[in-house]
Amino acid sequence: MTDEQSASREDVPRFAEEMYDDLHRIAGEYLRHERKDHTLQPTALIHEAYLKVAHRDEWKSATHFRAVASAAMRQILVDHARRRGRLKRGGGRVMMTTNMAIEDGRDIDVLALDEALLSLARLNERKAKVVELRFFGGLTAKESAQMLGISQKTAEADWYFARAWLHERLGAEGPA
Repeated sequence: MTDEQSASREDVPRFAEEMYDDLHRIAGEYLRHERKDHTLQPTALIHEAYLKVAHRDEWKSATHFRAVASAAMRQILVDHARRRGRLKRGGGRVMMTTNMAIEDGRDIDVLALDEALLSLARLNERKAKVVELRFFGGLTAKESAQMLGISQKTAEADWYFARAWLHERLGAEGPA
């Protein structure tokens, strides 16, 4: 099946198997700078994301599966950070590395990034979606453009704008 062909729930196990290494790499990047005793490991993150998305009936493509699985991983990380913050009186920030094409490898607070992306989505949902697809999904500009039905040039312009906006919003913690 090519990436442009429609897919179904029956394709999910194959997608997961084909993309496991890539999703594991993405999950590992998210968690690389976590504490040694961190309870959420890359494999557990992938498996939890799989459980969140496997029930869907319709998939546009393998790229669509990867994007949705990555968005699920983002939400799991945010939920984990919120739970951890409630357990610690002082908050308890959960940091993740950001060397996945969004900036220069600095750590970033998952909750701060999530809040900033939600703010960006209120201003321009498409630009926020480009960030989600590229940063959390590991998609290229071309793949992001295909997912959103826009030109690659538009996806690249959205990416550059969003990076600058997030950098300003997040300050020293944010994307450069």
